[in-house]
Amino acid sequence: MHELSICQSLIDQVEQIALTHGAQSVESVKLKVGPLSGVEPLLLQHAYPYASAGTLAAESTLVIELAPLKVSCETCGAETEAEPSWLVCGACGSCHTRLVSGDEMILMSVELITAEGTNHV
Repeated sequence: MHELSICQSLIDQVEQIALTHGAQSVESVKLKVGPLSGVEPLLLQHAYPYASAGTLAAESTLVIELAPLKVSCETCGAETEAEPSWLVCGACGSCHTRLVSGDEMILMSVELITAEGTNHV
């Protein structure tokens, strides 16, 4: 399950952010994950507590926002949502499309608990 190693890398990055901002702990971590990212959100959610155990993020929650799969049509210029197995233009049906979003995994925000209170980074 490569989601555990992805979570471990994520926690390393989150801990660096927390230490840079002088945080006492991490409240939440928000990710945006696309259907073509190669990451299974449910497995990521299950691996997170194991990866965060014993870290500043041990009590944090992982929030996953699912990114839509969008293509840009080279035929008609429309930008439409698509299915992972069917990357065609939703407007004209052309298969001459370019992926706009849906293959990403992005750290959107980290909510930190500091001496001053809760901060979003």
